[in-house]
Amino acid sequence: MPEYNDTRLTPPDRPARPVQVRAGAVPVREGPLPDARLATEALFGEILDVFEEQHGFALVQCQRDRYVGWVPLAGLSDRLLMPTHRIIAPHTHAYAAPDLKSPPRLTLSLGASVNVFAEEGDWRHCQDAGWVHHRHIAELGMPDADPAGVAQRYLGTPYLWGGRSGLGIDCTGLTQQAFEAAGVLLPRDSDMQFAWVGEAIADWQAPGALQRGDLVFWKGHVGIMTDADYLLHANAWHMAVAHEPLEEAITRIAKYYAEPRGARRIQVSALKGREPAWKTGA
Repeated sequence: MPEYNDTRLTPPDRPARPVQVRAGAVPVREGPLPDARLATEALFGEILDVFEEQHGFALVQCQRDRYVGWVPLAGLSDRLLMPTHRIIAPHTHAYAAPDLKSPPRLTLSLGASVNVFAEEGDWRHCQDAGWVHHRHIAELGMPDADPAGVAQRYLGTPYLWGGRSGLGIDCTGLTQQAFEAAGVLLPRDSDMQFAWVGEAIADWQAPGALQRGDLVFWKGHVGIMTDADYLLHANAWHMAVAHEPLEEAITRIAKYYAEPRGARRIQVSALKGREPAWKTGA
């Protein structure tokens, strides 16, 4: 079982300065090299704490989920903007002008936080990003009610180890993004999600025991149920976010890897907006 002081969540014991992501997404890598393995991604508007810099990279801890890694300095800003809205489409363009024929300046992904300071017709002007169509943006404080519905927006998105964006996502990136849109922050990795969030479903394999929004776990993998029988998950077999019968997924994964280790249910209404214990180390 992971500990709250897990090395993935533990930064150096020294002062840090906050910075904000100004690229559509920045890679958070396991080392200060452009080809180091991707650990996760930080999206536009996220606040990171910087502890040191090496060769154009910063060693950071992501404030939202405590994950630690190395980020290219080029995607960061010392000026912190107060977010007012969040992106609700899997990905969208931020344009140079309130005109769909104008050149896009950035690609933003679901969950990115932006500061809207002007409006013109159907367009919202996001500081340091560009103009975003109003259908792809929502005010903060207006969470989605259905994590599974959020996850379904990613259907067909390419699989990317460590990905959290609409251009590429992995299994826990998908569940983390889905529940955060509903106001519940999950830790980044499947062992942490299995250990720290929700309640175990003791009879989850019984017919009809699972329901929409339940999470089914394997060692190193997780998916979200869309009803009692169907699983949505980002996976390396399809190399995409796929929707399939749970029993088919169990049979295939058992053949190549392992049996499921359990299922958990998260009561979104009870946890919405609450600081999770795993984040505070309580």
